[in-house]
Amino acid sequence: MHLHWSAAYCGGAWVISGYEEVASALRDPRFTVRRAARWINSALGERSEDDCDQQAQQRFKRLFSRSLLFLDGRAHRRLRGVLNPGFKPAELQAQRAGITALAHRLIDDIVADPKSANGFDFIGRFARPLPALVIAQLLGLPDRVPAQFIDWAADLAAFIGSPTPDASQARAAQDALAELCQFFTQVLERPADLAPGCLVRTLLQAHHDRQLNRTELLAQCCTLLFAGYETTRNLLGNGLLALLLHPDQWAALKAQQDDTAALRLAVREMLRHDSPVQYTGRRLLQDVAMGGQTLRRGQLAILHIDQANHDARRFSEPHRFDIRRDEGMHLSFGQGPHVCLGAALTQLEAEIAFSALMQRLPALTLADTPPVWQDNAAYRALDRLSVFF
Repeated sequence: MHLHWSAAYCGGAWVISGYEEVASALRDPRFTVRRAARWINSALGERSEDDCDQQAQQRFKRLFSRSLLFLDGRAHRRLRGVLNPGFKPAELQAQRAGITALAHRLIDDIVADPKSANGFDFIGRFARPLPALVIAQLLGLPDRVPAQFIDWAADLAAFIGSPTPDASQARAAQDALAELCQFFTQVLERPADLAPGCLVRTLLQAHHDRQLNRTELLAQCCTLLFAGYETTRNLLGNGLLALLLHPDQWAALKAQQDDTAALRLAVREMLRHDSPVQYTGRRLLQDVAMGGQTLRRGQLAILHIDQANHDARRFSEPHRFDIRRDEGMHLSFGQGPHVCLGAALTQLEAEIAFSALMQRLPALTLADTPPVWQDNAAYRALDRLSVFF
């Protein structure tokens, strides 16, 4: 059954799980991403008695609702048009050397640390820091991202990833977004310190040209830093775990490590096999007929990406991890107008990261300590992955 009603998501939602059904909904303008305010209200309540708290809550909703992630139509196209040039293939390839240097620097630190000989946590030592450093570099903020960023990202992910976020999760996310905004407000006050051609400088110029307002400017800065980190971190952790749980696949990949096409296919299979984003939500703008049911205007739809990626109607033996699989694209980056803006960057980072790991740490194996997963329904994320090299 690829469509069913579930009470587990924000009081009730249609869960869509078939590949074609999810792909169709991702492309369908009747399924809107404009859901931030209702979502936040469901966690915090419609109104606070405290004026300061109410102002903070309204600012939280404004910022969330002006993020590229939660905009449709003309507003979405306008903001995406501002950001697209920074994610063109030529621009990303120009980042290759820098990303490679960062990956090797992290491996240098692991190898040089005597404690690593007894095993190390791959998530803490590599999967977390690499995407944070890369997105900071792309934004024009190398060595300027605050140490608390990973904690802020975790609070945002916990809120976004909860099927029914509670008030404590919402307030933690609200505080994290406020801290991120304060950081970017300080960054924007000193534009001369920004790297030439970086994404923050591009956004600031668009603001000066009146292509986006101040709230949209801050919202996109925060979104890029968070979104550019979370998905890639999960891909690196999930991908390495899949490889080490399937030693034949790890050996086959190492045997082809100089084959760019083979590495690209392997990363694509990692994304399909264990999607970093498990599902995404939409609201119905009008009634939609699907699978013999009528999805009513205003209802919530959960598009279950991971289940769609394991649809036997689309992929042969879908639960088998096969780095040579070449059966078309997964849905881990979405489809349609909201296809992931940073998909090519995430793919590039992963290819560089696994290439560096194969070169420098080819004997990687799992430690006896079992992996530790985060408790998050929407993000498939490891908290700890102990390995030997």
